[in-house]
Amino acid sequence: MTGENRRSRTVPRSRPTRARRLEAARAPGDVGAFLSRLHVQATRGIPRAQFLAQVAQMLLEFSGCDWIELRHREAAEEGYRCQMSRGDPMSFRFEREPHPAEEGVAASGGPDAVELLCARVTERRFDAALPCFTPRGSFWTGDVEEVHAPIAPAGGGSPPVLGPDFGFRSLAIIPLTAGSENTGLLQMRNSARGFFTRADMRLYEQAAASLGVALSHQRARWALGERVKELTCLYGIAQVAERPGITLEEMLKCIAELLPPGWQYPSECSARIVLDGRPHARSGFREGPHRQAADIVVDGLPRGSVEVFYTEEKPPLDEGPFLREERSLIHEVARQVALILSRRQAETEKARLQEQLRHADRLVTIGQLAAGAAHELNEPLGGILGFAQLAGKHERLPPEVRRDLEKIVRSALHARDVVRKLMLFARQTPPRKMRVDLNRLVAEGIMFVEPRFAAEGIVLRRKLATDLPEIVADPGQMHQVIVNLVVNGLQSMPDGGTLTIETRAGQDHVVLAVEDAGTGMTADVLERVFMPFFTTKDVGQGTGLGLSMVHGIVTSHGGSIRVDSKPGRGSRFEVRLPRRSAGDAANGEGNGAVDR
Repeated sequence: MTGENRRSRTVPRSRPTRARRLEAARAPGDVGAFLSRLHVQATRGIPRAQFLAQVAQMLLEFSGCDWIELRHREAAEEGYRCQMSRGDPMSFRFEREPHPAEEGVAASGGPDAVELLCARVTERRFDAALPCFTPRGSFWTGDVEEVHAPIAPAGGGSPPVLGPDFGFRSLAIIPLTAGSENTGLLQMRNSARGFFTRADMRLYEQAAASLGVALSHQRARWALGERVKELTCLYGIAQVAERPGITLEEMLKCIAELLPPGWQYPSECSARIVLDGRPHARSGFREGPHRQAADIVVDGLPRGSVEVFYTEEKPPLDEGPFLREERSLIHEVARQVALILSRRQAETEKARLQEQLRHADRLVTIGQLAAGAAHELNEPLGGILGFAQLAGKHERLPPEVRRDLEKIVRSALHARDVVRKLMLFARQTPPRKMRVDLNRLVAEGIMFVEPRFAAEGIVLRRKLATDLPEIVADPGQMHQVIVNLVVNGLQSMPDGGTLTIETRAGQDHVVLAVEDAGTGMTADVLERVFMPFFTTKDVGQGTGLGLSMVHGIVTSHGGSIRVDSKPGRGSRFEVRLPRRSAGDAANGEGNGAVDR
């Protein structure tokens, strides 16, 4: 029966005015128009809560009921329900049902008559001989106070009663189907007695059949849309990560720009990525009343978070106004960001190690050249020095010639010192090791240069560990290391400052650190700081062999040296030397030295 025929139903003239009003109020609208509007809404691709709110409004208008409820089961363990009252769009409620409730048990824990009826309809457990059930399994009544038998509990006992406290007199519960399976139900209530008729129920069942299909279709369409948004977001992140030359800050801002389209309400969505305390947000970012976040964890350490905000109030869903799928997406985004950071760290470390390898290769080549040059220069220098000293012993030398010979001797001695440093750098001079106290060597080394501190306005600060273990080292060479590092720090502070000398013990090593507050070094200078003959000093103020000699001595002792420096922020040289081993101590027992 169409809505038009339904409304043309004749009413006896003797029927009271109130009955005429009831007849007009409960007459369903045009089913065809309702289904047409339903199809349009189901294909619009709008957010699910918004779609259900519009469907609920359409059902209230179509049926004339005071209150309706839609329940839909999406899978065996999950579903949702929504409710709305007539004349009040703000009464719309949407909530998830993660687990199906026990039959007939309300939120209060007691038996609930309506829930028992809903269970009978959904599970198709009803007595078709009862007049309150239709052949399709829908329940309806015009007076809830007369309903008893259909809601008797399965285990026996007195059935719950829908009394005056229920608040409505007319009730209809219609199953929603998709194919041959019940996927939910439509519940309608009205405060008037006798509101529903059997003819009305046929129209409602016709509408409910299409509604069940529409809800399943919209669910599939919505799930597909969410998956497409998720894949689009992750694909965009992958593209950003592969952009050549992009900085980390630019990358994080681009990822923040990609996030809002992946959420239900992109126009009211703002996103940002916080990394190491620094926010990287999309343009126009602002926080809002709702927040969803996921931690960024790199190599087991928390580094920050990915945050998404809704700047306006939204209806509650799985997690506030956020969907369960959006929680999965934000976790995946955080994981991808962590992978990008981990990969960038690995690339940076790889580049650093490659540069260290190239630097070590350069030092080896220079060391080989230096060793060859030192051997070639030693013999002629010895001859020059010997003959100059021999000539200087002649008694009848003119004063001018004697002064010239003295200059030759001084120059030859300087050249021999340079050769000695070259041989140390090239490890051609074997160290003579013994058990030594590094703190004592520091005190002796400082003594040589201490008068310069006060003269140049430099404050010396000692931080020497009191429990420092002995090391096996050449004391003379270690003096050279200490003096060269201290002098290098003094020369880097022309306007004065503080020079700190520190020693401390590690698990398997001992540390000597010299830190100044001087001019610092650029990255280019840091790369060449240990190369022989490289210096930033003016001509005549240095040979450029001091730090290269330090590097050679430390390396020959099985240790390492690291430099941390930035322009204007000073430099820190940190030497690590192996602790005295049991074998070294045994070999040195008795003669106080270990030859090598």
